[in-house]
Amino acid sequence: MTVTKTQAPVSVDDGKPTAGDEPVGSARSERLSAQVQQHGALAVLVIVSLVATFSFDSFATGDNVSNMATSSAFLAIVALGMTFVIITGGIDLSVGSLFALGGVLAAWGSRHGTLVALLLPLVVCGAVGVVNGLLVARSRLAPFIVTLAAMLGARGLMLAITDEGANTYLIGKGSFLAELGQGSTLGLGNPVWIMLALFVAGAVVLRRTRFGQHVYAVGGNEDAAALMGAPVARTKILVYTLSGVLAGLAGALNAAWLASGVTILGNGMELEAISAVVIGGTLLTGGLGYVSGSLVGVLLLKVIQNVINQIGSLDSSYQQVVSGAFLAVVVVAQTWLGRRRQLM
Repeated sequence: MTVTKTQAPVSVDDGKPTAGDEPVGSARSERLSAQVQQHGALAVLVIVSLVATFSFDSFATGDNVSNMATSSAFLAIVALGMTFVIITGGIDLSVGSLFALGGVLAAWGSRHGTLVALLLPLVVCGAVGVVNGLLVARSRLAPFIVTLAAMLGARGLMLAITDEGANTYLIGKGSFLAELGQGSTLGLGNPVWIMLALFVAGAVVLRRTRFGQHVYAVGGNEDAAALMGAPVARTKILVYTLSGVLAGLAGALNAAWLASGVTILGNGMELEAISAVVIGGTLLTGGLGYVSGSLVGVLLLKVIQNVINQIGSLDSSYQQVVSGAFLAVVVVAQTWLGRRRQLM
């Protein structure tokens, strides 16, 4: 009888990963890159705040913190709507003009009661957002051009209502609208609590609802989202409508805080909102973003502005220089991290 011996195949390790190997190093590096992108602005905010606290005696006082929080609330509300728009891969340049228009409409409507003062800016600014969304989603026009036209139109409407800025409508003291803007609860202004409630709701909508999933899907790959059955056009219309409504609400609250509809406000606010959103970790190309990151971005911009004011010897224009530098660094870092994650 012949016995045949079979020899087990010899495994040769050539140093290349096989299908069963887990790229532990790559996975760890990818997670680290994601954490840096999501929480990098928060780390910078903490560092800057600590340095300012030890450098300036008046920085960490209750009054200064309360003032920073209240002044941040209006920009944060605008940035919340901008976050949804940018995640879909769009942009909204009309929010600054809608902010000013909302303030003027609220002050004008306060003569007819608080309900009119609150609903009028929401309806009008929301309608502008609907038109923006329809033109972007249905007509497939570039968001930059559409919202730029809306910015000019909203600013023109605001000037027409105020007779080229000659009329300034006031909000009566003691009214509910004035209390809404100027009152405080537990040491924080009412606009801050409204802003926090909106951010909590925005985070839930973005992370826990089907609409939020559609927002991410449209920004990630619009064609793939359409093939999966996502309502691409409706999602775009809704995010631009939301952006318009929130800009109008922020303007109304700001008018209540100042007790008047100031026509010169809102210039450049759209750029501040975009900067805050991008600094907070939302990609300008869409598909990735965080509501909490946008809030951190707003706070970081306001803290930088306050630090410059604390220094005293620097002009306020330096705040724009520093903000622009931060934005440039963040965009470069996002691009580098995105390419690195694609290569892993």
